[in-house]
Amino acid sequence: MSYIILALLFILSGFFMKYSDDLYDENNDLTFASVLGVVCGIASALAAIYSSDAAYIFMAIPIGNFLALKIDGIHHIITLIVFIVMLLIAGVPELNLVVLLICILGTLLDEVGHELIHKITQNKFLNLFFEYRFVLKIVILLLAAYGVFDIWIFVCFLLFEISYVFAGIIFESLN
Repeated sequence: MSYIILALLFILSGFFMKYSDDLYDENNDLTFASVLGVVCGIASALAAIYSSDAAYIFMAIPIGNFLALKIDGIHHIITLIVFIVMLLIAGVPELNLVVLLICILGTLLDEVGHELIHKITQNKFLNLFFEYRFVLKIVILLLAAYGVFDIWIFVCFLLFEISYVFAGIIFESLN
C-alpha cells in the first residue's frame, strides 16, 4: 500500500467521521449515521493496520474523545466496535505507550478546548485554534520533526482534517 492509498484512507475516515456525527447530532438519523460510521471505522482500521504511525492517531482519537466524554451516540459505539474488531482480527500494531499517551493527550486537549475555550475567552486566536483542533496537529508535526513519525503521516493527517471540515461544509449546504 502506498502513501496515496493511506492518504485516501485518512480522507475517507475524516469525511465520514464528521458526516456521520452531523447526521446523528443534527438530523437524528441513526441509521445513515451508523452506516457512515462503519465506513469510517473500516477506513480508520485499514490505515492503522497498514501504518503504525496511523495507528497512533486512530487509536488516540477515540480514546481522547472517550476521556472527554464526547462519545455521545450509538453511531460512535458502532464505529468503535468495527475499528476494534478489525484491529483484533488483523493484529494490533506494536506501539510505544509514551507516544500513544502523547497523542491521546493532544486529542483530549483539543476536545476539551473545543468545548470550553469559547466560554472562557473571546480571544479570536484561541477560539480558532481550538475550533479547528490544532493541538493534535502540532503534536503530530513535532513527532514527525523528531523522527518518531514519517512526515507523510502529518500530511495524511492534514488531509483527514481538511476532509473533516469539508464534510461539515457539505452537510450544512445540504441541510
